Amino acid sequence: MSTEVQDTSRPAAAPHENPNHDRRWLVLCIVALAQLTVVLDSTIVSIALPEAQHALGISDSDRHWVVTAYALAFGALLLLGGRIADFWGRKRSFMVGMIGFAVASAIGGIAQNGIQLFAARAGQGVFAALLAPAALAILTTTFIGEKERAKAFAVFGAISGGGAAIGLLLGGLLTQYVDWRWCLLVNVPIAIFALAVTAPIVRETKAHGDTRYDLPGTVLVAVGLGSLVYGFTQAEKHGWSSSQTIGFIALGLVALVVFVVVEKRSANPLLPMSVPWHRNRGPSFLASVMVGAALLGGTLYLTFYLQIVLGYSPFVSGVASLPLSVAITIAAAVAAQLSTGVGPKLPMTTGPVVAAAGLLLLSRIEVHSSYWTAVLPGLLVLGAGLGLLMVPMQNLALVGVRDHDAGAASALVNATMQIGGALGTALFTTIYVSAKTVFAADSPASTDPGALREVALGAEVAGYSQVFVWAAALLLVIAPIVAILVRATKSDLPDTAPVGVH
Repeated sequence: MSTEVQDTSRPAAAPHENPNHDRRWLVLCIVALAQLTVVLDSTIVSIALPEAQHALGISDSDRHWVVTAYALAFGALLLLGGRIADFWGRKRSFMVGMIGFAVASAIGGIAQNGIQLFAARAGQGVFAALLAPAALAILTTTFIGEKERAKAFAVFGAISGGGAAIGLLLGGLLTQYVDWRWCLLVNVPIAIFALAVTAPIVRETKAHGDTRYDLPGTVLVAVGLGSLVYGFTQAEKHGWSSSQTIGFIALGLVALVVFVVVEKRSANPLLPMSVPWHRNRGPSFLASVMVGAALLGGTLYLTFYLQIVLGYSPFVSGVASLPLSVAITIAAAVAAQLSTGVGPKLPMTTGPVVAAAGLLLLSRIEVHSSYWTAVLPGLLVLGAGLGLLMVPMQNLALVGVRDHDAGAASALVNATMQIGGALGTALFTTIYVSAKTVFAADSPASTDPGALREVALGAEVAGYSQVFVWAAALLLVIAPIVAILVRATKSDLPDTAPVGVH
């Protein structure tokens, strides 16, 4: 999402001054297609991951990098991507982002080992961090009338919300009836079509004024987040007290502290510290990190449970995961009404408690559990809680923000969710492997194949259950933070919430 999608120091351009105004509805279709590509990429790959892991011989402790590499690169570079799109040119950034995303997808689709797939996923994240904010910036600068802009953002928001569900179904279909590789390769024809229509239709626009980049801030935040994630992965291999774990985590924390110092002193900060350093906005960004961890990191293991333990096909697994998306969508509509009626605090304190209850329901799964009694209720409760939480969380991100910083605040919600997903996936992998190891060690030795299979599946379920418990604990932390810090009322909320990138 763009950090400065519009030069708000000047009036919006009149229709005759807007080079894309006459073809704005075609531009919307192009931008919506790009948004769909970015959004569905997360769930479509998650459904394919068990098959990809088996085909490429990826270990259980390393498979999380398929998700983590994408989320980390995307989240860490999203703010910079917004700056580049505004300063370098939105159309140019959009096309380069689309080309790079397609190339990275093709490399991932023909990967012959885990390292190649991880690198390709990181490449997708890098170019998605350029593509997504460029697409939103084109949309923002193309639709200048309030009514038309509201319609455009409604379409864009619907794509953002529905893309995950589409990814579940498409990923299941491609994996089961074609090949898991097409979950990545499908981006190539989509990109070719998008580029073919973008070149003649979309006109170039740029932001005016100071166009200097904050490269030190970019390096520091990338090093800090990368070191934190890698430190969490080392805990699984060497333990929390090992020098590798402590060293990388410490390096990550130091780099992030230095990042804050640099941003405070920078004339052109990547992230103005006034955006997160606010009584009402701060809790929304903390909540965004934890939601990202629970949603992206925690529910990844639901896919493993459905396919590996219950033996569902990829397509059935995708269909079985859909109730989560449906529940989020319905609850989000309720949360929007609550936020405007009673303010953001009520849904934002009850949402994480409800979502945590859903995860705790999921933690009760067993090897031979029924989907209808052990999985579906948890998914519905989890989705209801997340939907209640996410709408006020996004609204709070813009409370009291200057127009000049509105893009940065909106982008930060998406960046923190991706970063939370990367950190959560790394952390939960360590928890999963540890619980699985303890269960296997405590199980009686046997040479019977049936008994060995039961132990193996039991170890998997023990790992998944612990992940759900810890994800629930993360979400529960949100409620007291919001209850203590947030003072915003319904009258403080902005007219429109930021549009999610992912």
